[in-house]
Amino acid sequence: MLDKTFNPAEVERKFYDVWRKSGAFRCDPDSPAKPFTIMMPPPNVTGSLHMGHALTFTLQDVLIRHKRMAGYDALWQPGMDHAGIATQSVVERTLAQEGKSAAELGRAAFLERVWDWKEKSGGTISRQLTHLGASPHWERERFTMDDGLSKAVRKVFVELHRQGLMYRDQRLVNWDPKLHTAISDLEVNQVEVDGKLWHFKYPVEGEEDSYIVVATTRPETMLGDTGVAVHPEDERYQHLVGKHVILPLVGRRIPIVADEWADPETGSGAVKITPAHDFNDFEVGRRCGLEVINVLDRDAAINENAPEDYQGMDRFKARKQIVADLEAQGLVAEIEEHRHSVPHGDRSDVPIEPWLTDQWYVDAKTLAQPAMQAVQDGRTRFVPSNWENVYFEWMRNIQPWCVSRQIWWGHQIPAWYPLDAEGAPAGEPFVEMDADAAQAEAERRLGKTVRILQAEDETPADNRGLDGEVVYLRRDPDVLDTWFSSALWPFSTLGWPDETPELAKYYPTDVLVTGFDIIFFWVARMMMAGLHFMGEVPFHTVYIHALVRDAHGQKMSKSKGNVIDPLDICQRYGADSLRFTLIALSAQGRDVKLSEDRVEGYRNFATKLWNAARFCLMNGVAPDPQFDPAQVEQAVNRWAVAKTVRAAQGVDEALGAYRFNDAASALYQFTWHQFCDWYVEFAKPILQGDDEAAKAETSATIAWVMQRLLHLLHPFMPFLTEELWEQFGGGEDNRLITGEWPRLGDALLDADAEAEIDWVTRTIGEIRTVRGEMNVPNKAEVPLHVEGASDATKARLDRHATLIRRLAKLSEIRALDQVDTRGAAQLLIDEATAVLPLAEIIDLAQERQRLQKELEKLDQEIAKYDKKLGNESFLQKAPQAVVDEQRERRADAVASREKLATALERLAG
Repeated sequence: MLDKTFNPAEVERKFYDVWRKSGAFRCDPDSPAKPFTIMMPPPNVTGSLHMGHALTFTLQDVLIRHKRMAGYDALWQPGMDHAGIATQSVVERTLAQEGKSAAELGRAAFLERVWDWKEKSGGTISRQLTHLGASPHWERERFTMDDGLSKAVRKVFVELHRQGLMYRDQRLVNWDPKLHTAISDLEVNQVEVDGKLWHFKYPVEGEEDSYIVVATTRPETMLGDTGVAVHPEDERYQHLVGKHVILPLVGRRIPIVADEWADPETGSGAVKITPAHDFNDFEVGRRCGLEVINVLDRDAAINENAPEDYQGMDRFKARKQIVADLEAQGLVAEIEEHRHSVPHGDRSDVPIEPWLTDQWYVDAKTLAQPAMQAVQDGRTRFVPSNWENVYFEWMRNIQPWCVSRQIWWGHQIPAWYPLDAEGAPAGEPFVEMDADAAQAEAERRLGKTVRILQAEDETPADNRGLDGEVVYLRRDPDVLDTWFSSALWPFSTLGWPDETPELAKYYPTDVLVTGFDIIFFWVARMMMAGLHFMGEVPFHTVYIHALVRDAHGQKMSKSKGNVIDPLDICQRYGADSLRFTLIALSAQGRDVKLSEDRVEGYRNFATKLWNAARFCLMNGVAPDPQFDPAQVEQAVNRWAVAKTVRAAQGVDEALGAYRFNDAASALYQFTWHQFCDWYVEFAKPILQGDDEAAKAETSATIAWVMQRLLHLLHPFMPFLTEELWEQFGGGEDNRLITGEWPRLGDALLDADAEAEIDWVTRTIGEIRTVRGEMNVPNKAEVPLHVEGASDATKARLDRHATLIRRLAKLSEIRALDQVDTRGAAQLLIDEATAVLPLAEIIDLAQERQRLQKELEKLDQEIAKYDKKLGNESFLQKAPQAVVDEQRERRADAVASREKLATALERLAG
């Protein structure tokens, strides 16, 4: 027998280990069953579970459990990402607390520390996922730095290089002057700051007192200006195009060029061009053939390419000095207060610099073409489909992908450079799978003895370098962008480049579940890599889920104090409650507004089912192995079977379309209302009655319905359902997790029974609504008088009179030729008018007065909302989440008013 209350923590501990040890999570490459594959987006080893993780992993678990029960050979491939910069930063901070640094340790010793940290502290999210009930094939867990994946990374790098798609180039990158590495766009945060916009006068060469005014938020970069651009159609400057200005403080002669990047409507219409320190300026410089002069070093201090007076200055100190010097020369036209976005490194929290360096690049434009075509022709589809436009927009404008990073933790680039006598790279690198292959290739091509230097501070033993008898090679010290290895995830985790049974069976995968923020950084790159190296798309469907926000639609952040910890919620309400809440709120294209009240509500849902199960067991409900749902005779049982079928069909249809919230809604409505509220109540008098045949049929039907219900609910609420399953047919050798998904056809539908019992539930429900609106005491029994009823309605009232009286708390049901409506509340039952005489039960005058006051109060509330929502200033300035909340409150008030108005109308007679 079940305990009186459901204890989530106890049940969760009980079953997770049972499932895992039984092998229920595992796939089987030798199985003839059709495969279904989901690749888990690999969480960072530095991370811990947050609500966004809880959503994405819950959705994936729903899909994988559903397919597993439906008979598929289901693989949910787990793993972790090494998270290069993030992990290195964590370990460096740990070293700093010990008074040490990475530089002091050296590369080899530092990497030992990182691996040690990874073993002790990494994979936190993977362990935490067990609390959510996630069911991936844990024994197949991979790590982006393990031997197999590292081999795949080297293979891809070498192949791309041989195909001319991987190359060295000097371009601008996002440079973090604190971490001393290039970083990706994803690792850049745009921070709003209060700054200034300086307008400087650049003297036009050969024209006395003639200037072009340019504006900048970064005066220090002017030292690297190599041009001034104006729009080719800007009549103010057409006479100056082709002439030069003299760059103040530097004295360099720089051209005035025509380029459409210059906006005639912004500022003076003229813009300074600094190709080495601005991404847009870099492209203008390439188009116009401008010189590229880098005036910053790796610390973002002024370097030797600038005038001596500024060399060595920190960029911000140089900014102040430059403005002061220009003011002294009368070349500052204007200084404006200016709020603008400044890109910051997300790990270092310092302003990053566009910086000109030599890096490794992938020809992303070439790889993007087949990846775009695959989405255009439907081989991969996005759900919701509007995200395809975001994907296409980025892919059409894709830039070369900088894949090198100046850190130590990551996949070291498999390129070995020949060295000059001083130990500096001199010549094209040898790109090979390992050092032995690089040495052999170098000897073949150079015709000389080749030796590879291992230590980074080691130099060639002789000074002859390339011209001597021995050539020395040293490996490129840089590592690859974390996203490079992640791009290979759908096939590298299955054993590629080796030909494995897993690769043959589970690639391409079926669906990727992820957030919109990494469509560019991960989804697009997996598409490019999968098509290029496997010849097939990596997944057929990309389901993009929304953000999890707080109850008011605000983004969760520690600074706002509105973060909801998923593990804390699991401990307080149970993992099933959190899972079902996230699923129920996960409508396509709509952010999840999460609150503890919502979770508590679905905890009550779990309790409702638990209590219904206890009632059934206490009344002797038990499965009947010989039960045939097609043979039931009682209308209420035929109705229950049909509603079970419709619930199963609704869940199947919704999951097939990735409408997770609709699947949850179908289950909620069936479980709470049709099963618990109605069917169990309808069954009570039968189970407690004297008709043994009806009792046996009803008991068997309830057990059959409960079994199917538990199967349908299992992917959503695995712990609760597995515990209840033990009481309704399960056990050690018959776990729900490996049970068969209900396949219920239309043959079990019964339109007549559904219409009959739906009429009963609707009638009782409407009577209950009227009682609630009229504040009728719960225990009071009220007569129901019906006028104008058809023979069919009279027959239904007669057949189900006992049920209706008991559940609607009626003293009698009488069909009359004419009813007295004075002092009564009225309602319609199909064609008939029904009245509830209330004069002797409630004070009608007082009730009318109460309803009128409530209406007036709501009218005032609605007027306030209308005034606020009609204020254009409020609509423009308030955050969208606040505006949406006001609209939702108004809608709730209007709905409440309509209910009260209806109640008042009922008392009009």
